[in-house]
Amino acid sequence: MPQLPKGSIQKIIAGIIVVVALAIGWSSFYTIQEQEQAAILTFGKYSHTEEKSGLHFKLPYPIQQAVIVPANLTQQLQIGYRQADGQQNIGIEEEALMITGDENLVSADAVVEWKVSDLQKFLYNIENPEQFLRNSAVSAIRSVIGSTNLDFAITEGKTVIQGEVKKQLEELQQHYNTGIHIVDLKFQDIEPPEGTVQQAFREVTNAREEKNTKVNQAQKYVNDRLPKARGEAQALIEQAEAEKHSRIVNAQGDVAKFNAVYNEYVKNPDITSDRLILETLEKILPNAKVIITDGGGDTVKYLPLNELLGPSRSNQSQAVVPPAAPQAPSSQGQSSEDEKGGNTP
Repeated sequence: MPQLPKGSIQKIIAGIIVVVALAIGWSSFYTIQEQEQAAILTFGKYSHTEEKSGLHFKLPYPIQQAVIVPANLTQQLQIGYRQADGQQNIGIEEEALMITGDENLVSADAVVEWKVSDLQKFLYNIENPEQFLRNSAVSAIRSVIGSTNLDFAITEGKTVIQGEVKKQLEELQQHYNTGIHIVDLKFQDIEPPEGTVQQAFREVTNAREEKNTKVNQAQKYVNDRLPKARGEAQALIEQAEAEKHSRIVNAQGDVAKFNAVYNEYVKNPDITSDRLILETLEKILPNAKVIITDGGGDTVKYLPLNELLGPSRSNQSQAVVPPAAPQAPSSQGQSSEDEKGGNTP
């Protein structure tokens, strides 16, 4: 054997030590992203779960091992079809075709949204979590649709079926401790297989949707008109009540006024009567001049009314109360009161 240079063995050993040290250091650190969790295994046995994102330290391999899973990410599972190239959908008949409660065939496509709720159960209680979830979803869909009539399934029963399927799927995950949380389940299509039957059912569905649309439009019109009609009716009622109250108050005022006049008439009939006559003349002859003179004495008095009133007023109508016959002093006092109360333009 060729002789190795002096010191070569020491250099080889030092290189091996450096490589081992780098391997140990490399395997002692691991990084967790924001949507990930890591299951730490010690000698192949589950130890704990690390949920915080960032750089973490563990014992080097093979003492400890980190299994990183996107546990915080909501994932989707397609039932009854697959998406190719991100656009084209390819139907999977063995998953999509099902029998309804009235023994009709129906094709159901759904999407299951799920995420990991317990990483230990997810890794060790089931061998293939995604395949188990797919089988359990298909089983739940077949169970619910198998107890539902076709007419109900393809029309207004879609939402009800979604709720029942999600409930059964959650119960299956809890029963088998899969560590999977069902976020949501949505049906893409529930319809008969392709052909003339499918076309007929689509026409029925379209007709029902049109019916529902018209019913909703009619209800919208009712909801718009009914409050307005009620408001108008209430306004008319309030207006009538106000008119009623106004007339009652006016009538009560007229009665009180009449009673007051009547009470004064009882006390002084002549004065009240003359006053009412003068007030009536003012109402029916608003532009007339009412002049009251004293007719006492034996001498005829000349009163040039036209000159006193002026030329602008000479053409206006005049009402002159003729001189009264001589009366007793008490009557003159009464006439003086009539002059004070009735000589109003």
